[in-house]
Amino acid sequence: MSDTVLNAATTSLSFSASPASDAHAASAGKEHVIDAMRGFAALLVAYFHCRQVVWVGMQSFHHTVGTSFSLNSLVAYATFPVAWGSAGVPMFFVISGYCIHRGAAFRLARDPNYRLDAGNFWMRRFARIYPVLLAALLLTLALDSISLHLLPVSHKVRDIGLVPFLVNLFSLQGVAGYTYGSNGALWTLSLEVQFYAVYPLLFALRRRFGMNTILIAVALINLASALVLERHDIQFFPSYWFSWTLGAWIAEAQAGATGARRPRSSLVWYGLAALFTLAGCGAFYAGQFLAFQLWALGFACYLHQALKRNRPVESAPMRLLSRFGDFSFSLYLIHLPIFVLLSSLFYRSALQLSIWPSFGYMCIAIAAAYVFYRLVELPAMKWSASFKPKSRARAEGPAARVA
Repeated sequence: MSDTVLNAATTSLSFSASPASDAHAASAGKEHVIDAMRGFAALLVAYFHCRQVVWVGMQSFHHTVGTSFSLNSLVAYATFPVAWGSAGVPMFFVISGYCIHRGAAFRLARDPNYRLDAGNFWMRRFARIYPVLLAALLLTLALDSISLHLLPVSHKVRDIGLVPFLVNLFSLQGVAGYTYGSNGALWTLSLEVQFYAVYPLLFALRRRFGMNTILIAVALINLASALVLERHDIQFFPSYWFSWTLGAWIAEAQAGATGARRPRSSLVWYGLAALFTLAGCGAFYAGQFLAFQLWALGFACYLHQALKRNRPVESAPMRLLSRFGDFSFSLYLIHLPIFVLLSSLFYRSALQLSIWPSFGYMCIAIAAAYVFYRLVELPAMKWSASFKPKSRARAEGPAARVA
């Protein structure tokens, strides 16, 4: 979902490898962190939706079961943190801003006169997103057409007519209409497309005023937009622009262009990450919008520090999450219609007291997303990469995934 990480690494005195190989290892390690976080965010959001579709919910479960030590009860109660699973959305926004801007950030660090080719940027974004989006909409149409014939019809299924199809195809859901059918997760994709549409403007303003000034200005725009639009249930990019720009700021910090100083201890950044994240969980009960902003700040603090490592730790869980990160875009796009169809087929959309079906649903969605990734997303990635200037393609390595 991004361009390949461009970052320099210092030469390690304890190894005989060359500086070039060290830089490559550091770059690969940072890409590994991004993929792992992307995989975590996609799984978190998907299971958050899965529980909503198939399970009765924590409050109803507790009222029915009470204090029980059965395996089903213990596992069900253990899923309590997933109640804040929508935190994966601001994580995606921060990652997206970082991945989209980091190549330009490093080129600007080398050459302050560098200018973005807006036409080429938009063409690559179009080729990367729209074939996948169109396929996801058609898949939603096919699955929801079946779900609509299984009574009682799930309340998750909205209109699957031509008008909402076009609204979602042109990324206007939240402004001109609702998300398509049961695929409620598509509301964030419209914001991503809008972020990409205005990125050349953000880039031009960054060249003139610097990223620190831009971040402050976007924060003020974010606040004003939220006060004007969110109260009317209008979801437009200015209301969520701050989280995306935070990612771009991290890219600038990696390139050494923000003037940010690294604190003496990494615990400062991780402490701030924990503080903002917990504050977001508390604010969630007052309103999702405020929680999103706090979660974005928390994840940005974590990511900023995690990417400081020359050789990030690659534990087994991180490697596994990185594999999920490879097809996280596909998983995000198609999981909800799959959950709704499975619930309609097996339980006639009735919420279940058992937590176990939710795990089965996730396994099916993950397998389907991987197939979708191989058949649809990979060709789109290759098509997008074909528009990249050859000199940059050689410098940046393999084609990137959209953040």
